[in-house]
Amino acid sequence: MSLRRLTAGARADNLRVGIVLSRFNPEIGELLLEGATRALQDAGADEKSVTVVTVPGALESPLALQRLAQSGDYDALVALGAVIRGETYHFEIVANESAAGVSSVQLEFGIPIGNGILTTDTDEQARERASGKGREAVVAALEMAHLLAAIDED
Repeated sequence: MSLRRLTAGARADNLRVGIVLSRFNPEIGELLLEGATRALQDAGADEKSVTVVTVPGALESPLALQRLAQSGDYDALVALGAVIRGETYHFEIVANESAAGVSSVQLEFGIPIGNGILTTDTDEQARERASGKGREAVVAALEMAHLLAAIDED
């Protein structure tokens, strides 16, 4: 049987990308943003087509993503931030609710969102993963934007 496959690249040419960056854990956030920015440059993004907005923390990210999605001005979105385990249950709440919010916005608006909100046990783990996770979130968002376009064209 011959299967028909839709594939998608991860180029940013002609795509408008919005990034929501959490200011909580700012050192990690900047590393995430550096990785995301490098990925966008490597993918051929025009810097005028990329918008970065900041929010206080990961729990505020879904609302900013929702507003960006509502605008209709973006082809893909990226959420960046870090939730690092502390000594209370608050970590689980923030980690779970921010992830659920990101997924909810993505499904509600049909816009791909690369989830680069780290959830780690320690600051060291977050630093080790930050640059790579920023890059991965951008690549995932770009690839999904192209895949959705291919599905729509099919």
